[in-house]
Amino acid sequence: MSSFIATEPTASSATPNPSTTLVNDGWFPDIDLAELREETRLDGTVTDTRLRSAALDAMASCNAELGSWQASQLTAGHADLAGVPAPQLGGTSTHVIRYRRAIYNLVRADLSEQYRGLDTTKTGGQKAEELEETICEARRNVRIALADIRGLRRTTIELI
Repeated sequence: MSSFIATEPTASSATPNPSTTLVNDGWFPDIDLAELREETRLDGTVTDTRLRSAALDAMASCNAELGSWQASQLTAGHADLAGVPAPQLGGTSTHVIRYRRAIYNLVRADLSEQYRGLDTTKTGGQKAEELEETICEARRNVRIALADIRGLRRTTIELI
């Protein structure tokens, strides 16, 4: 007769938890992947690897778009984004709040585009249309957040 005894893993056999924080460039804030997943309501269909990749790309895109604004803030003597004068909400700079909003929404839009199915049924087409609206809303939120950080107006005018 055999038996099974469950034992607690030893420190050497336990696998280390991968870091859930993506370290940014030192001026812009780091991004916590667990917080990003929670805020964007991403479920388990998005793997940690894909989430990490999308977040790094979003960070690179937003950092590049804010590059000239960042340079002017560095020239003004601000050591990081949180140090740029801005109202504080919940103990956090509104610039930091908006930066995270831009990252989270860009990740959400990119992953939503990647996970669209190729369902050709009527209901599949309707789901794709609904998802397209979500993607557009997320990309709009990115534009608004980045414009607000730079102090730009949100008005978009289009000639007909």
